[in-house]
Amino acid sequence: MSAEKSSRPSFSPSSRWKIGCDVALRTALVLAVAVMANWLGAKFYKRFYWSEQTRVTLSSRTLTLLQTLTNRVDVTLYYDTHDRENFYPDILELLNAYRDANKNISIHAVDYTRDPAEAMKVKEKFSLPASVATPNAPPAKDLIIFACGDRHDIVPGAAIIGTQTTAIGPGDPNYDPNVKGPQYLRKPVTFNGEVMFTSKLFALAHGQPLQAYFLQGHGEASLADTEDNGYKKFALALAQDDILLNNLELSGSADVPADCSLLVIAAPTRVIDAAELEKIDRYLAQGGKLLALLNYASLGKPTGIESVLQHWGVSVLADYVKDAQSSDDRVAIVRNFNPKTFVAPLSSLALEMVLPRPVVKIEPANATAGAPQVEALVGSSPTSTLAGERAGTPRSYPLITAVEQKPAAGVTPLRGSTRLVVAGDSLFLDNQLIEAAANRDFLNYAANWLCDRGQLLSGIGPRPVTEFRLLVSKAQSRELNWLLLGALPGGILFFGWLVWLVRRK
Repeated sequence: MSAEKSSRPSFSPSSRWKIGCDVALRTALVLAVAVMANWLGAKFYKRFYWSEQTRVTLSSRTLTLLQTLTNRVDVTLYYDTHDRENFYPDILELLNAYRDANKNISIHAVDYTRDPAEAMKVKEKFSLPASVATPNAPPAKDLIIFACGDRHDIVPGAAIIGTQTTAIGPGDPNYDPNVKGPQYLRKPVTFNGEVMFTSKLFALAHGQPLQAYFLQGHGEASLADTEDNGYKKFALALAQDDILLNNLELSGSADVPADCSLLVIAAPTRVIDAAELEKIDRYLAQGGKLLALLNYASLGKPTGIESVLQHWGVSVLADYVKDAQSSDDRVAIVRNFNPKTFVAPLSSLALEMVLPRPVVKIEPANATAGAPQVEALVGSSPTSTLAGERAGTPRSYPLITAVEQKPAAGVTPLRGSTRLVVAGDSLFLDNQLIEAAANRDFLNYAANWLCDRGQLLSGIGPRPVTEFRLLVSKAQSRELNWLLLGALPGGILFFGWLVWLVRRK
């Protein structure tokens, strides 16, 4: 009897079929759910962050640009992906944010230390040097390569990180007591990733850069000067908007070039020759674009450009504004932006200007329909007075004014509509102050409005990042590894053993 029971099968054939069908059905359902979840994830993908400190947030202007990007852009990261000091994880995370905002951007990483065959293909494709053989040769490693069609541009990884060298002493964790003599440490202070990447994408998407010219020969600032009063950063800020700034002298037979999309006149200190003024006025009459910056240094010493500006409906007063709301007698914090103009997105920000001169509209005796349209862009606070009229009634004075002359019906100027932006200060855009407050943002807005690029007139542009992740030395890294991989698990095991020992008793 017992042998008969033991030989009886555990499951009947019908039971086995039911169990098999049930397992197959459950497996199919799990696979279907997995496929559906992946499809939904790809269709309705949205990144989220566990911590706000890890969030990569692109500027509103970058997002606007990405919305207009229809060309495919391939980004190649030619990097040592395991180097802890080249900021590769931060750069990759930032590029992932670009890709999430526009699916036309693809990212491909090539580790030249671990994949020499793929690295050789990248070198041949983009004509990279085998090594840094000459001082002028581009770097051969840690590169971000943007390619669009048959054009490409390379951003050296080292150029993204701004560093500062500081002396260190025995109290510093990075100090090596075995090294003789003074020791120095280079630490990162700025991260310019978004600034550079947005600039490269814009340049690739819009073909050839615009040409702008910077008037020289009358004591103007220098584009090559890196000191406080120089305009090196001014030129770099325009280059980020794909506007190349070139020096221009109008002496002799030289004229404003035919490819001039923007003429910049920044605080001349000497009188401009009448023949040069005529060339400038003729350029504007043809539909030219002018950014004119004057300052307090030319008070009582007209340079000649004032007469040209008056012809277009604006006058720069021979006085400067004192603002009672500013704690500094020289620097005026300006927050009064005209919400009806292209500077409206800056209304929550401020400019820092140095002894700004009022730029007022000239009211014509006989207004005509085709007269230039003059609007104040930025004004001082209602508590302002003129330095030469301290007893006057406080009021707001226009400090930056825009002029637009649209072509008459049936007339097509060579360069389109005439546009001018006239500021009563030039120092707020020099190397010392261009990064203060919203000064650089204003320059970007003014240049893009003058060049009639409406797609860049929304939101705030990208800024250098000045907050970095925690950087530790090798010794500190070893201590953290021992703490995280040894002390913490060991402590948990030890307390678990104590609990077991107490319960055992």
